[in-house]
Amino acid sequence: MRDGAGPARRVRARRATPLPRRPSSRGPTPGEGPTAVHRPSRRTLLATAVSTALAAGCSVPAPRRTSPAADPAPGRPFAGGEPGRALLLQLVAHPDDDLYFMNPDAQRLLDGGVPVVSVYVTAGEHTGVNRIKGMPETAPDRAAYSSARRQGLRQSYARALGLPLFTPWRREALALGGGRTAERAVLAHGGRRVELVFLDLPMHTPRRYTALPALWEDRALELAAHRSAGSPAVRPGAYDHDGLVAALTGLLRRYRPTVVHTLDPDPDVQPGDDAARRRDSEQPGFSDHGDHTAAACFGWAALARWVAEEVRAGAPVPVFTATAFRGYYNRHWPKNLPPGVLAGKAARLVPYGGDPAWDCGNPSGCGDYGVGGDRPLTNRKGWVRSTHHRWPGGALRLAAEPDGRLAAYGVLGLRAVRRRETSPGTWGEPEDLGGGPLAPALGSAVLADGRVLLFGVRFAALEGRGGPNRREVVLLEQRSPGGPFLAWRGLGTPDRGADRSRRLGAPVAVAAPDGRVRLYVRNAARGVAERVREPDGGWGPWRALPGDAVVQDGLAVSLDAAGRTHLYAAGRESVRHWVDGREAPGALPLSAAGPASAGGGLYHRAPASARLVGPDGADAGLDGYGEVAAARSAALGTVLLGRDVAGRLCVRAGGRLRTRTGGPAAVAAALHVDGRGVTVVGLGADGRLWSWRP
Repeated sequence: MRDGAGPARRVRARRATPLPRRPSSRGPTPGEGPTAVHRPSRRTLLATAVSTALAAGCSVPAPRRTSPAADPAPGRPFAGGEPGRALLLQLVAHPDDDLYFMNPDAQRLLDGGVPVVSVYVTAGEHTGVNRIKGMPETAPDRAAYSSARRQGLRQSYARALGLPLFTPWRREALALGGGRTAERAVLAHGGRRVELVFLDLPMHTPRRYTALPALWEDRALELAAHRSAGSPAVRPGAYDHDGLVAALTGLLRRYRPTVVHTLDPDPDVQPGDDAARRRDSEQPGFSDHGDHTAAACFGWAALARWVAEEVRAGAPVPVFTATAFRGYYNRHWPKNLPPGVLAGKAARLVPYGGDPAWDCGNPSGCGDYGVGGDRPLTNRKGWVRSTHHRWPGGALRLAAEPDGRLAAYGVLGLRAVRRRETSPGTWGEPEDLGGGPLAPALGSAVLADGRVLLFGVRFAALEGRGGPNRREVVLLEQRSPGGPFLAWRGLGTPDRGADRSRRLGAPVAVAAPDGRVRLYVRNAARGVAERVREPDGGWGPWRALPGDAVVQDGLAVSLDAAGRTHLYAAGRESVRHWVDGREAPGALPLSAAGPASAGGGLYHRAPASARLVGPDGADAGLDGYGEVAAARSAALGTVLLGRDVAGRLCVRAGGRLRTRTGGPAAVAAALHVDGRGVTVVGLGADGRLWSWRP
């Protein structure tokens, strides 16, 4: 254990004073060091409307239990996606979090010409020792180590743009309001652009507590920003809880991103050896760094405030999609990136790590030396070997309207939206269905009469400062086929307690021929919970599915020819399988991530493999990585949608593979099969939909 970091509750027990500019404590980075403490929020119920709570300085209000749709009434106009106007904003805790956890998604967008803005909340100063194995240890210098890490980022992003490592960047001070100033570095080349924004909050307080989690919980704490050596932000200022939310909200308003990446606000439960977890910088009982969790909570609070302030001012709802990425979770589950994709991801970390022999022009250092060379691939923690979304699947859901046109459902601006075809392949503007703030995954089911049910995970409360932090499953039911919807309805959670509600997975659902709708979510015990809607519309209680399953999120459900429901989930040793809510006998193979299912059959990839395997164990003919969608067609058999190793969308249908080689980059895509054939609907980085008929 490298540090005596204490729990955040001890910081809250005393009135904190502003910190010195350069705190003397030692602390963790994503690469090594002590644990950061995750403290569950109080079980407090606050019934507050969004506009009132935000005006009072809360991040996200706790809605009344009787009215999950506590956000402004549905029907607000959206700002409208502008074709080609796209921007990715990444919000992370430390320098290198984006490289470890958000690629290859971010790199794919950058390669597609989407500008990237990365915001780093902490200075990443750690102990101030830029160490590399086999070399003498240098004297601690936090300002220099912080500077070396951002030099490494400049090297990595220059290489990503196809430029020499030591290409000069424009560096300047960026005023954030409230007397706060950040450092901004800008590099543009060939129509592509990267900006790096450093807020420079310290990683630790003088009393050796982890600072960012304490700032999330403590009403009184104020942190003086840390100045990196050579930074143009000479007086970066100080932050309390609301000041950081306000600064992040201001950056969102400035850049108006159409895609937002954050870390995981609700990390996975990970029982086991807390001593080992401390050595690996994980929180007791959870598989992530405490700074990651706090930065993500601040980020989602800022997103909700941005939307609420725009709506309250009478402005259109901002158009953006948000994705949260798992962090140290990657270490504990089978690795899901095949060799070719992994090599490209790891290559981004080599210039970030740099080398002390390089002549980069930065007197403080040429990278984070402990990360360079082959160390990303030889590190026993294996963070680089996977990329996991916190809420996988469900970014887009498709359903046919009574007249045969398609409707696409998703989450835009943290709110549920519907977009309908005005003609085949042409999409209308988004209709606001409300319900927010929602996590970026929807489950759906289509009833026998054609009505659509939508299921989401809502941030019921996300206040910090000792306030409630809670999630819940919510339902939106269509009143008539193709028509309007009833009011949002809360379905609760399968687990008691606000903190356990935060472990909710992405919902999946299916409407069975017997009139029942089966809804499934991953629960806090890392098993699967089910809730059933009876044919008369009444809902039964939540129940845990039988068996001792410990599974990943990313559940797959489908119906077989006999109308039975098959549910699959990727477990630690094998895929787990239930039929009509009962555990199925027989051993299944190990899957690296969430499987896919069609007609009751299983499709999966083995760990670190590009090969997609079908129900009979044969090659399914769609090599690649990431999530796969599957559907059945009487004419074509099973139709598969996924990405190849280059990140391009591919469809396997009727024994043929077709690859989409042009058009805008897709943030998400969904598959629909009907009498017209196969349709793929994609969500572009600009927030607009497009259709592909392979």
